[in-house]
Amino acid sequence: MQISITGRHMDITDAIREHAHERLERSLLEFPRIQSVHLILDIEKYRHFAEVVIHAAKNIRIDAKEESEDMYVSIDRAIDKAQKQLRRIQDKRQDHKSRDGIADVEIEVQSMIDRDKKNK
Repeated sequence: MQISITGRHMDITDAIREHAHERLERSLLEFPRIQSVHLILDIEKYRHFAEVVIHAAKNIRIDAKEESEDMYVSIDRAIDKAQKQLRRIQDKRQDHKSRDGIADVEIEVQSMIDRDKKNK
């Protein structure tokens, strides 16, 4: 996973860069198909913006923006938003059909067949 951080109207300190890398790696570790992550940080007066753009396999693109008065809070919230979006996409792609229901139906059908054989 390639991580790039861009700062608009600000200089990115080592502490912010380290926090962002650590948080991204920890949060997005469970999604193996992520190819690249771009974190864009911006400041306008007292408003701190963080935007996360994630590119993953099968043309998946996730955008998450967040604004607050603290840059660390903005980064954390934007990453959480992106993680929720990835989870939603992953859940849609997974097969959630329960095989237990099919087994119950098969048992019921088999018991009906056995009853029919006994009645004949």
